[in-house]
Amino acid sequence: MLLVLPPSETKRTGGALPPLRLDALSYPSLERIRAELVAAVVELAADQDAAMRALKLGPRSAAEVEHDRRLATSPTMPALDRYTGVLYDALDAPSLDAGARAYAGRHVVVHSALFGLVGALDPIPAYRLSHDSRVPGRRLKQLWREPIATALAAHDGLVVDLRSEGYVELGPAPPGSVFVRVVAVDGDGRKRALNHFNKRAKGEFTRALLTARPEPLDDVDALIAWARSAGFELSLGAGAAAGSATAEPAVRELELLAA
Repeated sequence: MLLVLPPSETKRTGGALPPLRLDALSYPSLERIRAELVAAVVELAADQDAAMRALKLGPRSAAEVEHDRRLATSPTMPALDRYTGVLYDALDAPSLDAGARAYAGRHVVVHSALFGLVGALDPIPAYRLSHDSRVPGRRLKQLWREPIATALAAHDGLVVDLRSEGYVELGPAPPGSVFVRVVAVDGDGRKRALNHFNKRAKGEFTRALLTARPEPLDDVDALIAWARSAGFELSLGAGAAAGSATAEPAVRELELLAA
């Protein structure tokens, strides 16, 4: 099983590991695009105003440009520790034990707009680039969509997609994978998708999975059964695909009921 997480806009600063080495990241097939984007983002960050427009930053976030300016020289930390925000606060990766972190290293990747797919323990610096950022002369969807789709399709086993739809656009999961949508049930029994609580539920689900470390989980029935045993209500959705215009055919939807 491969669990594909979205990144977060917010990230921890600093790190105790050496500066970025692209050849130390998972998925070496993506290295050329990573190098191209890193160089372009560093160049963009040299112009503060242009970078703030391209990255859609307000005045309070102006310091984010400095992270991009120092991409090649700033310290790194494992990707799962770098990201913060609702999903990653619920996951609380720094508090995981060694066994859970090793399991994450085998089964979890994060989809970064700058680095593509990175392993949970891959060392990355703080940066700012989102799926809808504008890098002069480059379109993220055009750069990433086919290489990331190819990398995900090469995985031998179930792909569980917890990304937002904006990141699915940058590289769809292969047929046979599942797209997890967090839902709530209202007083009339109708299901509705969630936003803030969507992220929290995904973080709690991921933490429970890493803590339990079930092996193997390479089919949907096994995943649903494990989720039930762990106290999560996970079920196949009504549609055959991920329930959105961004979904690829034959990608099934799983509905995770928020607590």
